[in-house]
Amino acid sequence: MKMTTEEAFVKVLQRHGIQHAFGIIGSAMMPISDIFPDAGIQFWDCAHEGSAGMMSDGYTRATGKMSMMIAQNGPGITNFVTAVKTAYWNHTPLLLVTPQAANKTIGQGGFQEVEQMKLFEDMVAYQEEVRDPSRVAEVLTRVISQAKRLSGPAQINIPRDFWTQVVDIEIPDPIEFEASPGGTNSVAEAAALLSSAKNPVILNGAGVVLAKGGLEASQKLAERLTAPVCVGYQHNDAFPGNHPLFAGPLGYNGSKAGMQLISEADVVLCLGTRLNPFSTLPGYGINYWPADAKIIQVDINPDRIGLTKKVTVGIVGDAAKVAEGILAQLADDAGDAGREERKANIAQKKSAWAQELTSMNEEQDDPGTNWNERARAAKPDWMSPRMAWRAIQSALPREAIISSDIGNNCAIGNAYPSFDEGRKYLAPGLFGPCGYGLPSIVGAKIGQPNVPVVGFAGDGAFGIAVNELTAIGRGEWPAITQIVFRNYQWGAEKRNSTLWFDDNFVGTELDEQVSYAGIAQACGLKGVVARTQEELTDALNQAIKDQMENGITTLIEAMINQELGDPFRRDAMKKPVKVAGISKDDMVEQVV
Repeated sequence: MKMTTEEAFVKVLQRHGIQHAFGIIGSAMMPISDIFPDAGIQFWDCAHEGSAGMMSDGYTRATGKMSMMIAQNGPGITNFVTAVKTAYWNHTPLLLVTPQAANKTIGQGGFQEVEQMKLFEDMVAYQEEVRDPSRVAEVLTRVISQAKRLSGPAQINIPRDFWTQVVDIEIPDPIEFEASPGGTNSVAEAAALLSSAKNPVILNGAGVVLAKGGLEASQKLAERLTAPVCVGYQHNDAFPGNHPLFAGPLGYNGSKAGMQLISEADVVLCLGTRLNPFSTLPGYGINYWPADAKIIQVDINPDRIGLTKKVTVGIVGDAAKVAEGILAQLADDAGDAGREERKANIAQKKSAWAQELTSMNEEQDDPGTNWNERARAAKPDWMSPRMAWRAIQSALPREAIISSDIGNNCAIGNAYPSFDEGRKYLAPGLFGPCGYGLPSIVGAKIGQPNVPVVGFAGDGAFGIAVNELTAIGRGEWPAITQIVFRNYQWGAEKRNSTLWFDDNFVGTELDEQVSYAGIAQACGLKGVVARTQEELTDALNQAIKDQMENGITTLIEAMINQELGDPFRRDAMKKPVKVAGISKDDMVEQVV
């Protein structure tokens, strides 16, 4: 069939049901964006490509449906780098379309030229370049298929002079891969280990959320074994939060109950997780990873198995199908040994942690430091971060989708949210980019328009995405709610400064004259300032009502004191030692 290359490209997108594209318009993509409206594809014109990529990530994570990011070749594409690497570590299957400088000029250092394949070679799960106009549909079909198979972003690079070519091709059918149930022997071995376990524990990761039926399969297995279920860092939605076996998140600012329970395990089933360091590092001074336990690790990517922790059994497969396979092969008496004792132990540790978490109002200072004490004294009437999180929890709808940015105040809140289903908790993941909270929740709302959404960010991280307020107020954009924790500092770095650099606060202070609520109002949105717990709860209740009933986007500026939570990388920092010494007197003037 004769058609133009851009028609072939868009027909492949249609064949795969890709209805949303995020980016900024540019001449290199206009031959296909011109026909997006006729094809039923919505192009979301963002303020910055980096935020566009994070919107794409949020949309796909909230829905399970693929979306695409696309922009002008060169600087438009380079702005996607952070978002693409974020999606890679979030295991998000996205389509990255990178129009390239024209073949006839590439290599001459022309306008907006950069090596786009080299740029993303370790950022994507798969990449391919179109070598001839007649192959555009074939290559695009394969790239989309690989994104799904590898559960990560995949890139198609296409020279811009390949558009508007007339080609004679057929549109290929989508290539679908069946998810693996794991190896026969490894699943049987895992079932045998769990059948004989006295204190089995399950650790769920993102793979449980991504797998169809993953939460249900892990829940059935947990109930059969009466095994507590922990979740990895930033994966609070990987098990129903109201279930009596849910022990909470491990790792940084996680659940003490989960840490205590997994420390007692003799067998741990790590389901759909690569066991990233932030999910296994000590927390609250508890070195909880069980040194002598048998470890079963399940992941779709064999390269991740055994990478961070020694494993007894490695299973390459889909989390849901592997869990179902293990359940089917458990011995008749699996879980019977110590069942009632385990049940009581789980309930006791969960209750104790819930009471402790409720009573936590302040952040603790390390010995020899007193920044948090000074911060409370400086603003005695201001909310602490934990007071703010409790105020939020009392108003946050149970069915809401939330997003969290990177940063100290968002991290303090890691132990608080729980969910009844998956695809509810969007966080920046292990790449740790600032500026994720706002764009990702916008993408989630586009994909789930009938669900309330709330984004969270510290004021430093929010400053990176604040320009998106100039985009999302336009009529076609859905209403969302964004909370900004306002304490006028880069908190994580400031905590590092108090611990290792003698309160030498270089680059940690923010401008107190800036009002994010005021910027929101200037962009035609609603901006609210909350100074007390009551004001914050009331503001969030009203913002959710405005979002769902009145189509109003609200930014809530939550004013909090400058208390600082535990540092992100206590394991990676140490106090510097002066040897040669540094003096301003050694500075020389440059000769020009």
